[in-house]
Amino acid sequence: MDTLTLWQLVALAAASTLVGFSKTAVSGANTISLAVFAAVLPARESTGVLLPVLIAGDLLAVAVYRRHAHWPTLLRLFPAVAVGVVAGTFFMMWAGDEAVRTSIGAILLFMSGVTIWRRRTTGNGMRAPQDEQAGSLSRAARLKARSYGALGGFTTMVANAGGPVMSLYLLSAGFRKLGFLGTSAWFFLIVNVTKVPFSVGLGLIDAHSLLLDACMVLFVVPGAYIGRKCVDRINQTLFERLVIGATVLGGLHLLLR
Repeated sequence: MDTLTLWQLVALAAASTLVGFSKTAVSGANTISLAVFAAVLPARESTGVLLPVLIAGDLLAVAVYRRHAHWPTLLRLFPAVAVGVVAGTFFMMWAGDEAVRTSIGAILLFMSGVTIWRRRTTGNGMRAPQDEQAGSLSRAARLKARSYGALGGFTTMVANAGGPVMSLYLLSAGFRKLGFLGTSAWFFLIVNVTKVPFSVGLGLIDAHSLLLDACMVLFVVPGAYIGRKCVDRINQTLFERLVIGATVLGGLHLLLR
């Protein structure tokens, strides 16, 4: 912390506030926080600093939306996510900052393009067949869940950027706001806590990073409060556009930085 300037600390505090807001209002907006942390700190090390901040936001989101989670969807995703997390761990063993930024940025933009294409071709505002949430899945729906799950696990391990990938999946599965936020809250609390031993093993979390986290976590709470107050005022169409827009901006920043 003694090597950071005042303005860098302010930027990290603002990004931490946005984490809280994204967890309780517009999931995917924390790609901006990811970009800020990667700009202030070395991209690789920034993932270890950001992880405890994200977990704090996840705890607050679960406290607010815990009753709205769709557990069949979560259980369907976790096996593929585990594969993605393991793959991301191996990737982080040799990847440098530039490789991390380029890979995640490209994936986010690709998934955004797929989502926008689906919106235009289905013409139904991202609604999915009823059986996708009910539990009776077609082969295509199972393949989609596994693909998004593996990508989500990989991106969340490599750069804490699984939020946009899973946001796009939940939108494509037809989730409304509360179901979206509740399912997302539980998903990322479980996944992010699971990532901690991997991050410690890679040297991304240590005593110095936790000291900085202890300060940044304080700013997550007001962000979560603001998000909870705003979410009821955001209609479904605007909610979906904000999620996709935040994803595109985050991907572009990582590619062009």
